[in-house]
Amino acid sequence: MTLTLHRTVAEFRQAAQAVRSAGKRLGLVPTMGALHEGHLSLVTEARSRAAEVALTIFVNPKQFGPNEDFARYPRTLERDLALCRDAGVSHVFAPDASEMYPKGERTRVQVSGLTAALCGPHRPDHFDGVTTIVSKLFAVAGECVAVFGRKDYQQLKVIERMTRDLLLPVEIVGLRTVRDADGLAKSSRNAYLTPEERQRALAIPRALTAAVTAFAAGERLISALHQLALAELGAGGLRLDYATLADADDLVPVAQDGISGDRLLFAVAGFIGKTRLIDNVVLGEDPAPIAS
Repeated sequence: MTLTLHRTVAEFRQAAQAVRSAGKRLGLVPTMGALHEGHLSLVTEARSRAAEVALTIFVNPKQFGPNEDFARYPRTLERDLALCRDAGVSHVFAPDASEMYPKGERTRVQVSGLTAALCGPHRPDHFDGVTTIVSKLFAVAGECVAVFGRKDYQQLKVIERMTRDLLLPVEIVGLRTVRDADGLAKSSRNAYLTPEERQRALAIPRALTAAVTAFAAGERLISALHQLALAELGAGGLRLDYATLADADDLVPVAQDGISGDRLLFAVAGFIGKTRLIDNVVLGEDPAPIAS
């Protein structure tokens, strides 16, 4: 299948419309590039649901804070294009910032409530940047099925809410996190880690695994689940932003003295050196990151 690279909104909008005019469904995979197996699994899922797949590559400046890694975020367009060709992607949309943020722009899309906890307090304006750029990508692509990874679980829930609230003609699909053999979640930011830091980062999948294992064995005390996970995270020397048990749908943290139902989100974010990593499992739904 031929891959076409589009640099402008007009080009990509025309290409997406041509897919639908031919009576075919379009699959959309929004990314910031630096593609890895996790992204390619999203492409595979999109191909199973649509006749043609478009992948977008845009390192969105509006979702990075002033002290975050926008400048050093990996940009590997030629490698990404090669991976897209091999994966059967038909269209890649890789615009410049001026295409997505016209001169004088001042509009932001905001989803309240779902952004109040977890990453929200630690990354002010981050989710406004995410929802603004994703709504723009949906506006350009038009009717489609869009696939996102569940590693960014809060982002997924925010995008689902935005899409429903704005009546956008997009079906949202969330795909289970893709992991390395040792349990670490695939992430473009893993490239920042030194070998020693990567070993320390394994405390995250160990913590999630401890919670999954205890939950599967019948543990429902929030405080007990939390302490099991914190013990593993402490062994890795992470500088935690949070390790939070929350409702899996509305993302509201649960009380430490509470008792879980049959489904509960456990989400972690923290720093290994200068690299911020996030990960999560939905207890009662997801498998353990580290297989027994």
